[in-house]
Amino acid sequence: MFLNILLQSPSGAGAMQQLVMILMVVVIFYFFMMRPQMKKAKQEREFKDKVTKGDKVVTIGGVHGKVIEVSDSTLTLEIAEGVRVKIEKSAVSAEASRQFAPQEAKK
Repeated sequence: MFLNILLQSPSGAGAMQQLVMILMVVVIFYFFMMRPQMKKAKQEREFKDKVTKGDKVVTIGGVHGKVIEVSDSTLTLEIAEGVRVKIEKSAVSAEASRQFAPQEAKK
């Protein structure tokens, strides 16, 4: 499609302007769409690596629990008194104590 637009241009200057516009769209797309997604993925990866015993977390399935044990690729969560579940680290979504804390505690 873009090639057709470039080929329909009557002069070389017009083609150059169209090419510059296409490149500007790509750059804008990168800064407003791709870069924030990569930054968010990096933050999530760092959080999953830093989970420690005693943290309160939420899984991607919505299960809230307290981390009881941490190993290389798994976590053991206590989701109720005496009820423990072993999950993959990749299934952790967020830290419950920060995400669901009241607004006054955040200030």
